[in-house]
Amino acid sequence: MSSLLKVDREIKTKVDAFRERITAEAEDLVATFFPKKLLELDHFLKDPCINIVDLKEIHSEINLTVPDPILLSNLHDGLEGQNAKKRKLEDGITGTKVFVMPGGMMKCNENLVELIEKVKPEIRTLIEKCNTVKMWVQLLIPRIEDGNNFGVSIQEETVAELRTVEGEAASYLDQISRHYFTHLCLSNMFFFFLNQEDYRRTVTEIDEKEYISLKIIVSELRNQYVTLHDMILKNIEKIKRPRSSNADALY
Repeated sequence: MSSLLKVDREIKTKVDAFRERITAEAEDLVATFFPKKLLELDHFLKDPCINIVDLKEIHSEINLTVPDPILLSNLHDGLEGQNAKKRKLEDGITGTKVFVMPGGMMKCNENLVELIEKVKPEIRTLIEKCNTVKMWVQLLIPRIEDGNNFGVSIQEETVAELRTVEGEAASYLDQISRHYFTHLCLSNMFFFFLNQEDYRRTVTEIDEKEYISLKIIVSELRNQYVTLHDMILKNIEKIKRPRSSNADALY
């Protein structure tokens, strides 16, 4: 075998050490980390911050008071022109009334931001741990041979399930970024729909939708830990030893 492909002994030693490290880490994840994490997330689902009964608690605070218009006679004047317009206004001189956007930054929904900052690390953790376990199972897949591949098919199904969980978790992060972008678009429409009740209702509906989505995400994270832990434990023998020897049964 060594004559077919020459591998540097030092490199091979480092690769073997890497395989051993991945194996030890992955086995600890399945045996200890996964069940521990599912219990933590199950407890988190009972926390008041995510187990809200009255959804009004997570609504954004929006001030829809229409500001008084500023009287301007020439919109292209500089600072000196603005001072002159104020004097004209005090003198009773008429001009063009316009609305001016108030200074400062429009804040995000602090309740949702706080909840998102708690959920995002959990999503990243699941992606990273699934990647480690997936690599471990892939390294356990034996060389391709004819026959006796039932255990190999179990390994491949396990890898496919881990890959699916990774993809779903990544979509959760994308969902969170879409929520922020939606709020950004609504903020840009603030002055266009300033005096319309539908604007407030749109914002509150978006907030409620995101809260419910976050709660579902945490529930799904917990369920994925449960599913992976159960699936791997039930098939651990075939995953670690996909091809059993029948030599003993011949005698």
